[in-house]
Amino acid sequence: MRFSFVTLFPDLIKGYFTQSILKRAIEDSKISIDFINPRDFTTDKHNRVDAPMIGGGAGMLMTPQPIVDAISSIRSKSNNTHIVFLSPVAKPFKQNDAKRLAKKEHVVFVSGRYEGIDERVIETQADELFSIGDFILTGGELASMVLCDAIARNVNDVLGNSDSLSIESFEEELLEAPSFTKPKKYKNDEVISEFLKGNHSKITDLKRGLALCKTKYFRPDLYKKKV
Repeated sequence: MRFSFVTLFPDLIKGYFTQSILKRAIEDSKISIDFINPRDFTTDKHNRVDAPMIGGGAGMLMTPQPIVDAISSIRSKSNNTHIVFLSPVAKPFKQNDAKRLAKKEHVVFVSGRYEGIDERVIETQADELFSIGDFILTGGELASMVLCDAIARNVNDVLGNSDSLSIESFEEELLEAPSFTKPKKYKNDEVISEFLKGNHSKITDLKRGLALCKTKYFRPDLYKKKV
């Protein structure tokens, strides 16, 4: 699977893919990563990619031409592209979106900067628009990396043990149950005794009950869907 990042600051993203699971996924050709800088496509004689907002407003806005031409360049060289824009005004990104997008051949993340991107670009170029939360970031690069990580780990064989996907948070709209490791007792805290008895059926039931409790406490919105 291929991921492309349309960004003015590719160096902000590159380092994330030089470590751990995603590094191995690239080395094993499970995924590929590339970068396209809109500044390389600008026709402005001063190499600018931003301009003041029409009608007034604080800050600058990314102009249409460089981004549209950058996306057109990608589409001309790649079939089945899926263009994703990151914006705080978009729908929330969910685990089901990650699983669905992991089946795509080529996902392109477009990261805004300054006060955002001219709305005409989004309306004409975006296949989907996502937000990672109700807060504002300096740019879309961090949000792009979040989506890429979430999607990539759902690509076949990217994780060493694909079974781990089935027990993670948000499967069945539940938060993941608490997990423990050695030692059995740390200071005055002990592992739940039932986890030590080897009865996997009881452990599974216990974990589901704990997942329900955790979801009810931290995410009552999700819990209401289960009761």
